[in-house]
Amino acid sequence: MKKLILTAISLLSMVSIYSQYGYKDSNRIGIMAGINQTTLNTSNFATKAETGWNGGLSMRGNFYNNWDMVYSMQFSENNFSVATKYNGIIDEDVKYKLPSAQISLQLSYVILENHLSVEFGPIVQFNGKLKLDAEKENNIISGTTLKAVDIVDISKFNLYPTIGITAGGRHLRFNVSYQYGIMNSLDNLNSKNLGYTFKGNTGVINGNVIIYL
Repeated sequence: MKKLILTAISLLSMVSIYSQYGYKDSNRIGIMAGINQTTLNTSNFATKAETGWNGGLSMRGNFYNNWDMVYSMQFSENNFSVATKYNGIIDEDVKYKLPSAQISLQLSYVILENHLSVEFGPIVQFNGKLKLDAEKENNIISGTTLKAVDIVDISKFNLYPTIGITAGGRHLRFNVSYQYGIMNSLDNLNSKNLGYTFKGNTGVINGNVIIYL
């Protein structure tokens, strides 16, 4: 994770230096923070979307005519819940927390300079293990023989195509985006000999406030 942070900061620094040669004045670094709603789409068990948080840095630089390039580094806590049974009989949703870090490179079509743009492009995400309350680790996931703790070691890497819109003023903007994980988020569980074939894809709605310096 430390190497990822250093690499991302170096990338943003190089982009910042390069962007000073742009032909407009929209080259600048932004600090962003916001919330997300994450859904795990799977047929292995019943899930619900939950709300998490985002924070990071963004660099917007001129590219060509009405096109900008947006580089960003985002750290998030993505949450979702899974239906389980407590003591084998009581229905209880268990909330999972997924710490993650993203690096993205997106094309941005500028509709109104400094006010409105549409972005799209790839995002690379690195995941930690799922976290849950210790007292709920032995809950049984509904419809399975699995304990809640059995599914925490999910895949550590994913690729998210994303599309979004950014609106606001020169120094303060709001961004809403949707990203969908095209890789199997649960694939790592297939190596655990848990008795099931796991398949799941993650969808995330992000809402961020960006303050440009």
